Amino acid sequence: MSYRPRRAWLRVAHAVPRRPVGRCGDYPSLTTEIGEETNLVRSQMKLAKTLIAAAIGMGAAHAAFAMNVPGPLVTPQWLKAHQSDVTVIDIRGGGSMKAYDEEPVMGKDHFVKKSGGHIAGADLVNFNDIREERTVDGVKLKAMMPTAEYFTKVMDAAGVNSGKPYVIVPTGNAVFAMDRGTRLYFQMRYFGVPADQIAILNGGTNAWINAGYPVSIKPAPKKMGDWKATGEDKALLAGLNDVKEGEKSGTEQFIDARPTAQYLGIAKKPINKTAGHLAGAKSFPIDAIVKEDHGAAMFMSAADYKKIFHDFNISDTAPTTTYCNTGHLASGAWFVVHEILGNKNSKLYAGSMNEWTNLGNPTVGLPG
Repeated sequence: MSYRPRRAWLRVAHAVPRRPVGRCGDYPSLTTEIGEETNLVRSQMKLAKTLIAAAIGMGAAHAAFAMNVPGPLVTPQWLKAHQSDVTVIDIRGGGSMKAYDEEPVMGKDHFVKKSGGHIAGADLVNFNDIREERTVDGVKLKAMMPTAEYFTKVMDAAGVNSGKPYVIVPTGNAVFAMDRGTRLYFQMRYFGVPADQIAILNGGTNAWINAGYPVSIKPAPKKMGDWKATGEDKALLAGLNDVKEGEKSGTEQFIDARPTAQYLGIAKKPINKTAGHLAGAKSFPIDAIVKEDHGAAMFMSAADYKKIFHDFNISDTAPTTTYCNTGHLASGAWFVVHEILGNKNSKLYAGSMNEWTNLGNPTVGLPG
């Protein structure tokens, strides 16, 4: 819940009112009157102490809400130490929704074998809900970037509140799961959450379990949140015309974050009209985006990605736009470029090949 402290203004009686000069007979019970005045002062002083304590408490709460996350990725150890200081958001979709309230399966090596459960107190967001069907140039397109109003409703329906930093927790069992986290991260950043107020748990719930921390299997509670989109950071998002201009000028580096077969045009997702990739795009396939560690898909270091980019002939400093089929996998590539490598001149083309091909734009590659 959003909590804004207000300064408490205190009114305290500083002295007992003076008794008017007169005969004792004017006051039937002088002792009673003085006692009442003394009790009044004590009552007012007690109220003052209570209000001062409340003000101090509100200040402490405000200070806790004002903490920053250490970076775009946090470890299970950091989250465990700050669990009460942040809002934990569990993001999952498809079959993994069922595992939210199921026990995880552990292997003989005591590491997680099958994802299950969630971090206690986490708000559950369904990945299938965070994108919106929209009509572009008369064509209905699924899984598009949502409006602020739509996204706000989804977050509120999931019970997400404002007031604390956010830690997004995917299941962590595969790159697809981690990229659900990066897509939610991207949208929250786009709609106004500052970079120092949001992070992803590296390796997700699986890394949390592997670190020896408990999970809950309680069903998600029914509650409404008060999260609100507060703006739109358009520097993060590439539109159709931006991509066309980038292709035409040759000044933009395009990164294709899909499996290699889709990049080459050997395979095609049904949502796309044609196969292949954007002219001049470079492949950064999904199996190079994360590293598996005992069942947890982990983002790597900036130094690791610099080496990978060198091998793929990808610049880590050039103006860059990432894309895939619907902006899901491309959000993971954007996260690597923009957040881990620190290339702030990079964008996500959320419409991706879904929008590009269905609106009749050309691709390069073998026919699908």
